[in-house]
Amino acid sequence: MEEEKKSVGLWGDAWRRLRKNPVAMAGLVIVALMTLMAVLAPVIAPHNPNHQYMNRGLTSMGAPVGPSSFFLLGTDQNGRDLLSRMIWGARISLTLGVVINSLNAVIGIFLGVISGYFGKFVDTLVMRLTDIVLAFPFLLLMIALLAVLSPGMESIIIGFVLVGWAQYARLVRGQVLSVKEMEYVQAARALGVSTPRIIFQHILPNVIAPIIALFALGVSWAIMGEATVSFLGLGIQAPTASWGTMIETGASWITSAPWLVIYPGILLLITVLGFNLLGDGLRDALDPHLRR
Repeated sequence: MEEEKKSVGLWGDAWRRLRKNPVAMAGLVIVALMTLMAVLAPVIAPHNPNHQYMNRGLTSMGAPVGPSSFFLLGTDQNGRDLLSRMIWGARISLTLGVVINSLNAVIGIFLGVISGYFGKFVDTLVMRLTDIVLAFPFLLLMIALLAVLSPGMESIIIGFVLVGWAQYARLVRGQVLSVKEMEYVQAARALGVSTPRIIFQHILPNVIAPIIALFALGVSWAIMGEATVSFLGLGIQAPTASWGTMIETGASWITSAPWLVIYPGILLLITVLGFNLLGDGLRDALDPHLRR
């Protein structure tokens, strides 16, 4: 029985413990459904998200229409189907979340590894830069950046990457400081193994687990952040469908047409909750201190 447990390995053991966590599995289901919705948006969206389906008179009046058999969740003030825009908005949010965190991970892992492995001046320089980035107010940075660049997806990616890599760098640096003192790393050094080979074959595989958990949590941070800057009018611009933009444009109709804010807000809440639950579950499942 003991040999069978050993043969499972880290990932098999992590998956076993993740499956026993109902909260984490609920998060996994939510993330899977949202991803599926984003991928299949052209197929499952009932209407064109940017087409104004109301006649010209109603469109010029800017009057939203409530839910009906044709518009299941109603329309916005421009006569665009709300359900279709919410479905396409998932593609924007998830794409930004994955792209931003992929770039953050690459930059953060690189800086964290060289900081933790080489130490001394490199470590001091990288950690002080990390402290500066983490201390800088995010919204102030985005406002300053978008004062120079035009609002849009590219500007959002640049702004989020400028501050998001620091979390990865600090996490990886701490993990590398611990792993590089392990006996197998010391033995590799004694045998004359090159530094790149030690980093890629002996260190990185043993620090990847917490990075995966941070990635899931980072996606929820990016989705919420995009919604925030879009709500302030600094992010995704109309007519592109974005949950934050939809909430911002619907805020002025909150009393007469509350569905313009409630429906995209609920979808945003569920998505962020799903990634947070999955990230917390992955962190617990991949924690070596919890392994039996």
